[in-house]
This record gives sequence, C-alpha cells and structure tokens, in this order.
Amino acid sequence: MNTNPEKAAANASPFDLKAQRPDAAKGAKSISASALGAALIRARKRLNAIGTEAPQKPGKDIQGLWNLLQEEIAAESKTAVHEQELAAVLLESQGVAVIADAQWEQYRMGKENPQAPSYQEIHVGDSTYLLSPDPWQKEVTTALMRSGTPGVRLALARGQQWAQVTEQRSKGVQASENVAISENTAAVKSHSAMPQNDSTDVVQFVDDAIAHAVREGASDIHFETDKDGLGIKFRLDGVMAPGPRMASTQKAEEVVSRIKVMAQLDITERRRPQDGRIRWSHTGFVEMDLRVSVMPSIFGEDVVLRLLDKTHLQSQTDGQSELTLQSLGFEERLVEALRELAERPHGMLLITGPTGSGKTTTVYAALSEANNGLEKIVTIEDPVEYQLTGVLQIPVNEQKGLTFATGLRSILRHDPDKILVGEIRDPETAQIAVQSSLTGHMVFTTVHANSLFDVLGRFQHFGIEPFALASALNGVVVQRLLRKLCPHCHEWREPTEKETNKLSSLDLEVPDRLPVAVGCPHCRQSGYKGRFVTAEVHVMTDAIRELIVSRAPMEKMRLALYPDQSHRLLARAVSQVVLGNTTLEEVRRVVGLV
Repeated sequence: MNTNPEKAAANASPFDLKAQRPDAAKGAKSISASALGAALIRARKRLNAIGTEAPQKPGKDIQGLWNLLQEEIAAESKTAVHEQELAAVLLESQGVAVIADAQWEQYRMGKENPQAPSYQEIHVGDSTYLLSPDPWQKEVTTALMRSGTPGVRLALARGQQWAQVTEQRSKGVQASENVAISENTAAVKSHSAMPQNDSTDVVQFVDDAIAHAVREGASDIHFETDKDGLGIKFRLDGVMAPGPRMASTQKAEEVVSRIKVMAQLDITERRRPQDGRIRWSHTGFVEMDLRVSVMPSIFGEDVVLRLLDKTHLQSQTDGQSELTLQSLGFEERLVEALRELAERPHGMLLITGPTGSGKTTTVYAALSEANNGLEKIVTIEDPVEYQLTGVLQIPVNEQKGLTFATGLRSILRHDPDKILVGEIRDPETAQIAVQSSLTGHMVFTTVHANSLFDVLGRFQHFGIEPFALASALNGVVVQRLLRKLCPHCHEWREPTEKETNKLSSLDLEVPDRLPVAVGCPHCRQSGYKGRFVTAEVHVMTDAIRELIVSRAPMEKMRLALYPDQSHRLLARAVSQVVLGNTTLEEVRRVVGLV
C-alpha cells in the first residue's frame, strides 16, 4: 500500500517514540512527573528573568523554555536528556505537546488574535494546537478553556518555531503555503459574491457553546448580557468558569432569540421569565436534553441551560449495570446504612442538601440498588433526568395539569411498591408523600434543606404533624459535593495559627499539613478535577422519633443524632482534607466551618 510520507508526518503524534527512538520506547521513562514539575518551575523562573520578548527573529539562537527545561533536568539528573522522552513525559503529566521537526514542516496558521501575542493557533495534519513559548501562562490556559475547537491542546514552542510563527504573523499570513493561489482566489470571489448571513454566526455560537459544555462535562451554561454584548460562563465542578463572548448588543439579542426558538418560547416576550426544554443533537455527540430558563435583566435577558444526559447512568458503567452507591464514593459504613434503608418495605427515605449537591444522583443510585425486579417502581420527576431500566418514569407537565401532587395521587392507583418523588416542593405533595409511606409504600424523595434540623422545619412549614412525619421517616441523608484535588499539581503546606484554632474550637482533627490547589493544564488551572460526595446518614430510631414528636430542643436533638462527633458532615469533610482529597478552602466554601 502506498503511503504519502508528508501526510503521514503531518498526522503523526508529536515525537513518535517508537519511530524516532526505539530504545526509549522499550525502556521505562527515567524522567518522573514530579522531577519534571520541579524542573519546570525553575525553568520558568529563568525564562521570566531572561524575558520572553527576545526570541523574535528566525535564525537567532533562542534560549527558550524548552532549552531551559532540558538544562534543568540534565543538571538535576547528571545525565543527557533525550528530547523524545522529555516530550512524552511532558504530554503525559502536563498535557502539553511538543511538535517534532518532521511534523513542524507541515504546520499551518490558524485563527489569529492580535490581542493575544503570547500564543497562536496552528494546525498540524488533523490536530490543532495553541502554540506558545510558555503555555503555562494564565492567558494561554484561559484561551484553551475558552476555545470552541474540538480536541485542541497546548503545545510548547521549541527551537525556531515561535520565531517562525511570529514572523508569519507580522506578515499577516493566515493560510497555509500549501494551498494553491488559484483555489484561494476562487474561494474569496465565491464568498464575496454571496450575501453575508449574520444569523449563521449566532447559530454557530450557540451550538459551539453547548458542544464545549458537553465535552468539558459542565452542568450548566450561563448566557449573561451586559452593556457590551453577551458573555458565556460554564458551571464546571460546581463553580463558574469564563467562556467566549459576543461583543455586540445586537448579536446578544439574536443569541437569546435563537435559544428561545430552539426551546419553542415566545421571542416577543422580554419582560417575564420563561422556562422551556430543548432536545439538542449534533454530529459526534449523544442526543441531549436541555432545560432552559430565561430571565429579564437590566441589559436585556439572561439565559441558563441545564444539561440533562439521560444515558448518564448507563455510560458510567458501560451500560452493563445501574449506578451504585459504591460508585458514587460513599464510605462503606454509609453504603451499608443506605442499602438497609432503601430495602425496607415501607416508609420514607429523604435525600437533602442545597441545589447542586447531587441529591438526584444519590436517590437514583439508592432506587437502582433496591430494584430487584420483584416490585413495581414508579417515579414522578421534573424533569426525568436519567433513564432507569424496568421503571415507569413520569415527567411533570404543569402546563397540562400534571404536577407532583396530582401525579403522585394517580400513582397510588397504579399498584406501586416503591415510589420516587423527584422533589417535595409544596404542602400538598408533602402530605401525599407522607400518607403514601404510612400506607405500605416505600417513598424515595428529595427536599432542599441544609441539615436534618432544616428538614424538620420544612415539613413543619408544610403543615405535616410531627407524629405523622416521625412515623413515616426511615432515614435522612444530608450530603454535599466537594471538588477533588487534581492529582497532577497539588502541593502541601502547614496550617496557619488561625486555622488551627478554628478547627480546635469545632472539635475537629487538626492535621499536620494541608493540601493546596495549584493548577495545571489537566485541571484547567483550577487545581481541582472532578467532585466526590461527603455525607451523613441518619437512621431514625425510637429515641429520635420521640424527640421529634415532643418537639425537643435543638441541643437535645443534636446529642441524640451525633453520639459520635466524627460522624458529623463537617467532620467527614475535614477528614477528606487530611487524606489529601480536597482543601480546607473547599470545605469552607461548600460545608462551612461553623
């Protein structure tokens, strides 16, 4: 079979070890990720001292970061550094590529940003890179996060590469030299002959934002209007991350109108909030449901899209089985308690926590483990976020009169054994849920509350008698989601005197050292990657039920609920800090040091 050597070189991975250095591919890497990280810090300090503006002209001997990094590693290891091996470790541990000379000959300039002289988008074969003499700069990593190009990655410029790019940028060359002039001219004439369609930019802008959110695993997309146009923010791991902007007030209105059209909302109504749904599909992506919320603001309208992946449970376990409590990261002690509560024949299991604390996922996991095929399970949800095999799932439709209360009332006539109520929001739903659990059904549900004490207050506000609640309630799970430290870049420090005193005053363990979130390309410079659950599980005993019925003081209730202080939610969260899974700052942000 004939192979084009130039095309093969262009599409090859940067520094193909097997092709260029067989001995390195066979043996283990002698450069560790930790040694590379330390050398990188020293090399960047030297680079900052030299200045990054020096390497501008081709042909000049450049003392760039690539060279400095090799010098630091050679000085530390006392041995020569093999470029291919260093590039492989750099890609594996830092997520930063290095483009070899064979591939560099085929590079093409990508989109240019005159306001960003520290990086340049380039194409090598089918791959796209953000090339920079120092790709760890905040400006470069932010550009990577905001990039809407699929599969783009950072690349460290070596040798004369950055000088060539700089010279090409100064000449205004944006297309590849391999493209024929005749083809270029024909394309330009054809483009200029057609009328420009600004709506195409708006449609592409919205689609790119959704696609980027899906790729990055964002839970929400915020389209925020201001006096200069519209900006996007993504909620990643529970916190907001900046995205691209549309610098035009006219285009901002068109973006909002585009989303309204997709959600079948009234595009002429701009003074009242609107809610809707979008079924989004795109080449290369799984079909996705989006929940839409449009809210008027002083600059126009803001939009929030909540991403709902109905195949999420199956994808986490390769479609072989349902999600389990174990896979969510619950401690073994809590898993056993939750399973025992979920398998009871009647009563109510409440999952509580603030918005975005993973309540729905936990209640699905508990219900999945209790689904043995011998019982009829019916759910009513708003919306149906995940699909469960062998379960009748009913979506709430308030416009058609199907609310939680009316749906739950009808479900009771459908001969169920176990019922899932997506959320208790009003007194009527609360009343029916409690009555259902008292008449031989097992009810799984969630409620927005910060603690067990807040749960009791919510049900009292709903008008539920303490005796009925105490009789119905089997257990309460109070949970939070904490961001997990990135394993590639976190460091350690000693606790301050203020932190030591604070932890001691709360009867919490005071660790000898505390982890610190640093930030690297693996975690989008946030220092965190992914989230995990921390929780406390309360199993209702006769003693606790008596306290609920008698409306006992909070202090007396607390002593009964926490015979072991280490089982408190805050204590469990701090224990994760001691293990190095998260930071004290994250615990303060999510749980609170109170």
